[in-house]
Amino acid sequence: MEELQRRVDEVRARRTELDNHLIDELVAGRISRREFIRRGTVLGMSMGVLGFLAAACGGSSTPGTTGSSATGAVKKGGTMTVGIIAPSAAVNPLTVADEGGLAVLGQAGEYLTWSDEKLNLQPVLAESWSPNADGSVWTFKIRQGVTFNNGQPLKAEDVAKTFKTHSDPKGGSSALSAFAGVLKPAGVQVVDDQTVAFHLDAPNGNFPYLVSSDNYNTIILPANYDYGGKYETSFVGTGPWKMTSFKTGSEVAYAKNPSYWQAGSPILDTVTLKFYADEQPRVLALQSKQLDVVSQFSASTGQPLFNNPNVKVLELRSAAHRQVHMRTDKEPFTDKRVRQAIALLLDRPALVQGLLSGKGDMGNDSPFAPVFPSTDTSVAQRAKDVDKAKQLLADAGKSSFTVTLATWNGYEIPLLAQTIKQAVQQVGGTINLSVTNPSTYYGSAVFGKSPWLDSTMGITDYGHRGVPNVFLSAPLTSSGPWNSAHFHNKDYDALVKQYVAAVEVQAQKAAAAKIEQLLLDESPVLFPYFHFHMSATQTNIAGVEPTAMGHIRLTKAGQLA
Repeated sequence: MEELQRRVDEVRARRTELDNHLIDELVAGRISRREFIRRGTVLGMSMGVLGFLAAACGGSSTPGTTGSSATGAVKKGGTMTVGIIAPSAAVNPLTVADEGGLAVLGQAGEYLTWSDEKLNLQPVLAESWSPNADGSVWTFKIRQGVTFNNGQPLKAEDVAKTFKTHSDPKGGSSALSAFAGVLKPAGVQVVDDQTVAFHLDAPNGNFPYLVSSDNYNTIILPANYDYGGKYETSFVGTGPWKMTSFKTGSEVAYAKNPSYWQAGSPILDTVTLKFYADEQPRVLALQSKQLDVVSQFSASTGQPLFNNPNVKVLELRSAAHRQVHMRTDKEPFTDKRVRQAIALLLDRPALVQGLLSGKGDMGNDSPFAPVFPSTDTSVAQRAKDVDKAKQLLADAGKSSFTVTLATWNGYEIPLLAQTIKQAVQQVGGTINLSVTNPSTYYGSAVFGKSPWLDSTMGITDYGHRGVPNVFLSAPLTSSGPWNSAHFHNKDYDALVKQYVAAVEVQAQKAAAAKIEQLLLDESPVLFPYFHFHMSATQTNIAGVEPTAMGHIRLTKAGQLA
């Protein structure tokens, strides 16, 4: 025991004050081993160090796995065909805002860190990172010996230019949903050839997630890359795959990148991503073995896959969800009692079972999904209560009203819209549905040019994130670029700043509890459920690593030997 304690003391002597506080939290039993591992990766502690400390404090010596679907040795070489959702627009690192686009970006491109399905951060183009004392400056060491697939060496200047571009308020990057109010271009500084420091607008305890695969626009590109150019002609990047052909709306084919920095990877020789605008043909293509892998399917459409002996389903618990927004500045929703009444009409257990076949978690009308360690699960779950809903509407003088609900025709979303329409009929309300294609619903994704952001009521799909920061800010803060409810609440804005600045899990939980209670009271946006992310492979395939975000990593994928 004395030797073990000596080794622990040696490790602690090399760690920062924040690291040692996290270790103290584990020793005191205030956080679980899982929380310790996840939070340690955010602070830049290696999995080896975390595994040792967890074991020394009484836990298992094996840290969390990557969660890859790999279950056996795979043959070297070969090819693989993967069906994905068709990119909704041009594959442009600056503007991609959909699952199909991000799945393509993640093949030839790479991020500083990778957010895996257990919400741990893995080093990729960043070898290590660490915060200052209050989390307002994060310093990243850039991996050396990496080259882009056009032969250019990766430098710190490339990393800095990438993030200066995405954090520029005038640059038009979709990544501004994460960087607005967090990082400005001047805050990105090259320290030396191997080091980039991010000086943030305010302390941010979860910043490493914002430069990870969670912020999917931020693949690292050469400093001389023209962001106004056409990425689809080059697919430049440091990733394991190099584009050999691209057919708009159809497919993209890759060969292994011969200069890839990770020895022995990828295992396959070639891969092809086939695009499918609709879900049903994607599922049928897997059943008929035209595809080796299908990325993302819903429980409703993918029912035949669950009991298919020739298929392996890869199921990930996630923070992906649907948001039902109600415009707080338009009738009938200016009175929060009306919004609360709508929330009380939802039968959430029935929604999870009926729309998701049980493949999801109930939502409690805040972005805090059960999968997040910072969620305060002691906050009471909102439950269906029709009588209370009727009373709230009567008190608000809204015993009858008519409103149009806008959304798009994907997954189970139209069924959710129909369910809400029927529920509201019970209390004398009328909902007219406007269900369009996704391009029409999202429009230009800016206020005044988007049914998503302009409609009085709507349903919007949100993909998974490793931390709730984007969900808390972009759709709900007063200045949020996705604030479809037009919700303006100073107390909420202040609480979000408090949560974002917190570096410790306990402080995050304390802020989360207040946010959860405030949103239950105000109810600008309903979160009926969080759905699992499901992918599937043929049974002779291993090593495929999907994430709940929609990435599909194929670096270790292949056919079983």
